[in-house]
Amino acid sequence: MSQPHPAPLKVALTASAGAAIEWYDFFIYGTAAALVFPKLFFPADLPPFAAQIAAFATFAVGFFARPVGGAVFGHFGDRVGRKRALVVALVTMGLATAAIGLLPSYATAGAAAPLMLVALRFIQGFAVGGQWGGAALLAIESAPAHRRGYFGSFVQIGVPLGVLLANVVFLVMGAVVAPQAFLDWGWRIPFLVSVLLVAIGLYVQLHLEESAEFDEQARAPETSAGKPARSPILAVFRDHPQALFLAGGAFIANNTCFYIAITYVVAYGTTTLGLPKTTMLAAVMIGSLIMVPALILCGWVSDHWGRRAPFMWGAALCGLFAFVFFPLVETGSPGLIALAVSVSLILISLMYGPQAALFAELFPVEVRYSGASLGYQLGSVLGGGLAPIIATALFERFQSSTPIAVYLAATCAVSLACTIALSLRAQRTVDA
Repeated sequence: MSQPHPAPLKVALTASAGAAIEWYDFFIYGTAAALVFPKLFFPADLPPFAAQIAAFATFAVGFFARPVGGAVFGHFGDRVGRKRALVVALVTMGLATAAIGLLPSYATAGAAAPLMLVALRFIQGFAVGGQWGGAALLAIESAPAHRRGYFGSFVQIGVPLGVLLANVVFLVMGAVVAPQAFLDWGWRIPFLVSVLLVAIGLYVQLHLEESAEFDEQARAPETSAGKPARSPILAVFRDHPQALFLAGGAFIANNTCFYIAITYVVAYGTTTLGLPKTTMLAAVMIGSLIMVPALILCGWVSDHWGRRAPFMWGAALCGLFAFVFFPLVETGSPGLIALAVSVSLILISLMYGPQAALFAELFPVEVRYSGASLGYQLGSVLGGGLAPIIATALFERFQSSTPIAVYLAATCAVSLACTIALSLRAQRTVDA
């Protein structure tokens, strides 16, 4: 007798709440890396450019940890369940992020300070590498097949909500705390409140059932072909390598354009253009707020017109808009900067809104956590993890934002090609 499963909307909203706080934890690091960490965790005599590159390098460590988390949590998520893996990921992230808020600065601990920062950032990346797959699959596998895009998009809105929360907290702290006090201790508060994730993890453990699809597979006879593989990750590489690497390639543009729009642009605006921090953070907040309904709409559209069409349009339009984005930011106008960030995030939503359902549907249920997570996280390393560093280095070399726009367009071309290949692959499967 199967256990009753909660309504898909309840699962989706709970997964979205957990994802929002998890991504908040991940993104406050990016905001701090742009505004605070260069001054706190590296030698005072380090040139500003070198300090910014060093801070963004620690930011990138989290992305290199994400495939490791995707592999480990994917294994256990496919073997013992989506819910258990998600709970462990949420608790791990909450504790690691709170620990960052307790770290001593370089002036206090010397070289040990950035080393501890890197270690905790790695744990953050490890946790977020496992979180997305668990949250997405709980929502998608509990939803009707014809509404997977819609319910999967609720997990995706955790990203802009996390960005919004991170920037709101930093703006509030910056407004109520004097600049020197913010640098001394105020920046720690956003990290310490991350213990809320532990509470959300406990709620998921106590109040949500396992996803319906995984539960059905787990109760299948031992002789069933759908039983979990002994090593789901190896099974993905052996049986689904094309889907895995095409998924990773499809995600590169999404992730690259996103982190340029929400992380690099803050450093570029404040450090290079000399614009107020509040102007840049407000633009990111406005864009993130607009992105929430855009993601849900794009997920809904994918249920009616397919996953790949909006994804391809998003990649193409993001590549073109890259050449408009920086000129708008360089005007220095708060309204035009907000417009640039908002339009960029809306176009990214065409890819990110349907992505959870698209990636889930590429893999059978017995290896789905591993396949979807690893495809997502491979793309995140090649995309978002290196994007702020590459953009900073390109501007330093050419003293122009045009090469950065060319870089963004190139990543969009890669993702467009991979998504076309996924469409052709799906068509061959149907024709067969």
